[in-house]
Amino acid sequence: MAPTASISTRRQFLSLLGLSAVAVSCGTATGATSGGGRTTTLRYQGWAGQVILPELAEDLGYLGDVKLRWTGDTISGPQDIQSAATGQVDFGGAFNGAAVKLAANGAPIKAVVSYYGSDAYAYNGFYVLKDSPLRSARDLIGKKVGMNTLGAHAEAMLDIYLQRGGLSRAEIGRVEPLVVPPVNTEQALRQKQLDVAVLGGVLRDKALATGGIRPLFTDYQLLGSFSAGTYVMTDRFLRQNPDTARTFVTGVGRAIEWARTTDREDVIARMTDIVRKRGRDEDPAPLKYWRSFGVAETAGRITDKELQLWVDWLVERGDIKKGQVKVADLYTNAFNAYAAPHAASPSPSSSKNGS
Repeated sequence: MAPTASISTRRQFLSLLGLSAVAVSCGTATGATSGGGRTTTLRYQGWAGQVILPELAEDLGYLGDVKLRWTGDTISGPQDIQSAATGQVDFGGAFNGAAVKLAANGAPIKAVVSYYGSDAYAYNGFYVLKDSPLRSARDLIGKKVGMNTLGAHAEAMLDIYLQRGGLSRAEIGRVEPLVVPPVNTEQALRQKQLDVAVLGGVLRDKALATGGIRPLFTDYQLLGSFSAGTYVMTDRFLRQNPDTARTFVTGVGRAIEWARTTDREDVIARMTDIVRKRGRDEDPAPLKYWRSFGVAETAGRITDKELQLWVDWLVERGDIKKGQVKVADLYTNAFNAYAAPHAASPSPSSSKNGS
């Protein structure tokens, strides 16, 4: 699909977070179960050409008898956690602000483990063409900024950048975020259909290797190292399947630490092998640019500050009311064996061989 046809405006964006209490209450966990009724198969959505942490954890043998069942690829984090909230899949992952908003709208979900974040290697950058005159926040008034979805990580970072640049709320409203599929974003920028393109991960590094672009700013420059997104499960699923949830969350935590303590080349080789084995007609070549998952805390442990930042952002935007949610109610570390600050993490020796 050509980038022009893939771009939609804020006015065309259908909110994935406006779930009714009725829709959410109808969600059910219908994965395969053992004789005792425990779910042993977790349905999930993936990302084309990428390996997500649960897939890595399963390949490393960290999920035990719990198996993953891919149902298709997601189009965005908000869509993924909506699918989890309504019972179409058993877990979903998104930017923490999207998870906060979904919970504020009445979805009975809990964040259970962080899975991506920002550090010196894993970050989202807001890129312009090398000869672009855009240099500051004020230069973005009237300009088009392409990102994978609205109301999530990229738009939050854009808002923070514009606010710190001294723009008023009315001036911020004149900057136009546009939805562009990640695989089309670089091309749309180079064809000047966008003024700014949000690029992250292997797509960012691939674009930088091609050359001709420069960063206007990055989320790492704005906020430093932080965990930005979590996997969520419904309260019902956690009540009915605590052992499965514990296996899943702890397995993801172990995979985070395996990737953190294993040579980069070995991590890339493992993920490349996973993509090839799953047979989805994907190109694994961009994986060579992988550097980090960016998770700040040990084994994906969730902290208050990682959610409070986005509660405050949503309140400031008027998306939720002050006091509408309590941060402590939004997440739990109870299913993560490595969540306690002084808990033993997976040893580098066991991580090295993927056992």
